[in-house]
Amino acid sequence: MKLRTRMPARLSASVALALSLTAGVAVTAAPTASAAEAPCVPRVYYTVNTNATNFRTGPGTGYASKGLLYRGDWGKKIATKGSWIKLRLGQKSRTGLPKNSTGWIAKRLAYDCVPMQLD
Repeated sequence: MKLRTRMPARLSASVALALSLTAGVAVTAAPTASAAEAPCVPRVYYTVNTNATNFRTGPGTGYASKGLLYRGDWGKKIATKGSWIKLRLGQKSRTGLPKNSTGWIAKRLAYDCVPMQLD
């Protein structure tokens, strides 16, 4: 009777990488994610983590607001300036701002990991 042991996915990926480096073989390992931990793309997509933050025309409080963003609204980072990030909305915002609208929000009001939508 054969007894099988199962390695955790991350450990097996590490072992495969270590073996490939010593053998001189290239191995591509995709990151794994559990049901509780959705896959994400860090530092490219940002999600608003507060309610009713202004989506501004420029990087500062002196610029006009285009509208409000709420927790869960998200976008792709297309520029940064100081403590501000310029986002292109990835979907229509909860307040009705159209998808692909661009505007600025303070970095502290968003986090840099948006779960990927797997269609």
